[in-house]
Amino acid sequence: MLLILLAGMPGSGKSIVAKAASEAGLPVVNMGDVVREETLRRYGEITPALMLKTSIELRAKYGEDYIAVKTIERIPRNAKVVVVDGVRSLVEVEAFRRLGKPVILAVHASPKTRFERLLKRNRPGDPKSLDEFNKRDEIELKLGVGSVIALADYVIVNEGSVEDVLKEAKRIIEKVVSNAEDNC
Repeated sequence: MLLILLAGMPGSGKSIVAKAASEAGLPVVNMGDVVREETLRRYGEITPALMLKTSIELRAKYGEDYIAVKTIERIPRNAKVVVVDGVRSLVEVEAFRRLGKPVILAVHASPKTRFERLLKRNRPGDPKSLDEFNKRDEIELKLGVGSVIALADYVIVNEGSVEDVLKEAKRIIEKVVSNAEDNC
């Protein structure tokens, strides 16, 4: 099984890349769904702050690969290619490696661009100040997302329009799938 693992900082555009994969007919599983469900079970509501707290607690209690293991349970077993949105550590990458061949696709945008996007997005729990934004980034980096991004097989720099990143994502996904088929 080919696993395209999406990684990136908050506001980088991972969800746009996941949308491109879905439009290409690939199954997409979101690691955040595991955390969302547990957060709702624990607190009766979902906010980014509660999700982050739950994510950290789950990793501390059950191991750094816990969310990846629970995500793997959601992957359709008959799929040849699956996109996994939200990989945050090399330990998680290793968990996926036990299932198949992982290819890391990182989505990058500058902190300035990401902060502006998050302000415009204005989801509950999104940072309202640069200080909040920097603290959130610090937590994400402590989880290990920077290492995953640094070791990515492909990188999409998302500083342009949604259309631009969709086009680039589709191009890379097609290339990754094609290369995998050629190597079978």
